[in-house]
Order: sequence, then C-alpha cells, then structure tokens
Amino acid sequence: MDPEYFQSYIMCWGTLGTVRPFPNFHPDEDAMEIQAALEKKDVVTLVRILTNRTNAQRQAIAKTFEEITQKDLATGVKKALSGELELLLLELLMPSLQYEVYRLQQAMAGFGTDEETLLEILCTQSEAKLREISATYKQLFKKDLEKELKGETSGDFSKLLLALLNKEAVASGVQRDIQSLSASLNGKKGEAGPWIDILTSRDSDHLNKVLDALELQRGQTVDQALEKKFTGEIRMGLKVLVQCIQNPYVYLAKRLVNTKIPILQGIMVSHAEEDLLCIRAAYLKLTGTSLYTALQKQYKGGHLQALLAICRSED
Repeated sequence: MDPEYFQSYIMCWGTLGTVRPFPNFHPDEDAMEIQAALEKKDVVTLVRILTNRTNAQRQAIAKTFEEITQKDLATGVKKALSGELELLLLELLMPSLQYEVYRLQQAMAGFGTDEETLLEILCTQSEAKLREISATYKQLFKKDLEKELKGETSGDFSKLLLALLNKEAVASGVQRDIQSLSASLNGKKGEAGPWIDILTSRDSDHLNKVLDALELQRGQTVDQALEKKFTGEIRMGLKVLVQCIQNPYVYLAKRLVNTKIPILQGIMVSHAEEDLLCIRAAYLKLTGTSLYTALQKQYKGGHLQALLAICRSED
C-alpha cells in the first residue's frame, strides 16, 4: 500500500496503530462493568472493554478498579479466566514499558534463550525507548539488563545485542561506511566488527543508502552476502538487523507467519497503538491473505475475538 494510504490514517486517527483512545472514556464505569463481568466470567464484556482501550486507559481502569473493589484487576482476571485468553488480557493490562521488559525476561527465562525475540525488540525500538526499558528492567528485577544479555549470549552475537541496547547515532560518510562493510566481506569469513559498529550507530536513512550502494557494488543482496560470509547466531543477528533497517514491517510480518502464540501476541500487543496497520499491510503483501483472516484460521473462542479486536479489521 502506498504512503498516501497510511497518511490518510494518520490524518484521521493520528496514529498507524489499530487501538486508539476510546472517546467519552469513564474508567469508573468500565471498572464496575469489568467487576460484574469477572463475577459472571463474561468473556465478551472483558474482551470488548480491554481491547478497545489504550494502554494508558487500561492503567486508569486498573487503578480505579482497585480503588472501588480493594482488589487487583490482574488477580481478578487470573481467577476468572484461563488459557491463552487469560495470558493475552494480562499482557494488555501491563504498562507498555513493563510489557517490553516482560518479553525480554521471558526470552531469557528457562534453559534456552529466544535469541530472535531479543533481536526483534532491540532492533525495532528507538534509543530513547531502550533506555527506558533498561531502567524499567532494573527497577522490576533488580538486575542490569546489559549484564543479563551478556550472561545469556556470547561472542560477536553478544557484542551485537549490547551495541543495539546502547545504540547511539554517530555521524559518518556514506562512502566510508560502504568501503568498510565491503572490505569486511573480502576474506573467506566475514568480519563482524564493522557491521556491528556501523549498523548500530547510524540513522536508518544513512544505512539504507549504504546498504543499497553495497548491493550494487557487490552484485548481490546484503542478505545473500551475510548468508555466505557468516555463520551461526551472528549471521542470524545481522540478517535480522538488516531486515529491520530496510523494512521493519516486512520483518515483523514474517515473524507473524505460522508463528507461536507468544510471538504473535508479543508483536500485536507491542505495536497495537503505534504501527500495526503497517504490519497488517506488509502481511497481506507477503502472504496474499489478511492478518484478520489468518487469525480466524488458527484461533478460536474468546482468544480469537480478542486478537481480532486488536487487529481491528479486514484489509
């Protein structure tokens, strides 16, 4: 879809998200309706309210609910519901920063590390947001996020994640960066250092000029060059980062295809208020099927209705 399509949404809604501020919002009315719905285990009402309010509005509802009932709303949801719907509504009730921290913590929990979820979050968040996420992580878990990432990963891949976490724009010439990246590919094995340094410290416009010129110079896509010259986790990491630089919506759409529920919900909840429309458009172009239709083929019941409400509409 062309930029004018998205511009029309920005002009109309002020956002490329699918969840917008609910007009005539009254947290006390919502809190009382939710209280009754929890007692009856009325899934329809719970989904209708919690998926049609922004995160800030949901926080206001939770605060008002506690003031009225002297009870915690998340605890009430846990008692009334179960399964995937319970998890989704609990995720919607988390403050935005806390939710990103929760996703990072879950990606590092247990025996295995979900490297791609770590990458997805670190590659698609701004410098300012990542600083806030780091601070929130420390506040919630009393642990340093950078040290946690170091403990979960190693080698060049660990260096890449830490560079992404601490990314800061540094000015440089396009030609100079092209030469550095090209030279790093001349040996039998690629040198990760220049890729990590450059791809985590330049703005996206600069990097797209560099990557486009590099492809012309070498006669192959950057993805093909990385596939050939690198191996293991660093290859995956650099390929994901390049995809996010070139088109983050296409990358996120690919993540949604035949994916596990935590990844699907993670992306939909994280991007619902910012750019889920763009991800929907990329998904349609990538698969030939709308995300709204795809969800109906994979999920059912109250969980499906909640996902459809976040997705918002057919494309």
